[in-house]
Amino acid sequence: MSSAASAVRSSGAALLAVVISTGSTAGPADATTAGPVRSPTITLSTSTDARAAPSATSRLLTRVPRKRPITGTSTVLPVLRTARDGSGHRWSQVLLPGRPNGAAGWIRDRGTRATTTPWSIDIDRTARDGTVLRLGRVVRRFPVIVGAHATPTPTGRYFVEETVRLTRGTVAGPFALALSARSSVLQEFDRGPGQIALHGRDGLGGTMRSAASHGCVRLTDPDIRWLADRIGPGVRVTIRTHPAAHASGDRGRPPRW
Repeated sequence: MSSAASAVRSSGAALLAVVISTGSTAGPADATTAGPVRSPTITLSTSTDARAAPSATSRLLTRVPRKRPITGTSTVLPVLRTARDGSGHRWSQVLLPGRPNGAAGWIRDRGTRATTTPWSIDIDRTARDGTVLRLGRVVRRFPVIVGAHATPTPTGRYFVEETVRLTRGTVAGPFALALSARSSVLQEFDRGPGQIALHGRDGLGGTMRSAASHGCVRLTDPDIRWLADRIGPGVRVTIRTHPAAHASGDRGRPPRW
């Protein structure tokens, strides 16, 4: 789990905290289509408000910053569906970073750029396996270490907020994929928000396919390096307690959100 706020601007030495410790509107349209797909995302060009419904007068949920706190990269959010308000303005329902886990809100498309990603990641907390899909096809599987019984890895639908290269010798290196998920047990850790990440085992160790972390998902060096080379902000990550319905090499729809 990561202490994203306190980690960054100091060459990543303290990236992840837990890591160190082991209206009337038009009808909404689903943003997922059949068959192998590139999942829709939006990239923020400016900080923007997320609301409870696709209307400028609906309840404000949160304000989403234009950039991520660790790397300063642009915020990229997965799009769940779209709609137009009574004035014809287009809105996107997106997943939001932070607590409560898996929360979604509506963002007006003004001040955003439509983007897509072919990638998605599935973590099976029971089998302690990870699966990477590209355009709906399984391209890689890998063993993982998940949260211990007292500090479990939270299940749900999340996304990668930012991909972080950690300096040599940093705990949890060599890379970390900071997720939108937060620990359901540790509300804060080492002055951070208890952010969950997929990361390496530098300075941590652990037996693969065990439950030993404070909530983060640990990978071997080859696997986290492979991910870091390919996975960027906005990629969907599903953490579940049961196997997903996909087989190696099969094509199909990504997990339906």
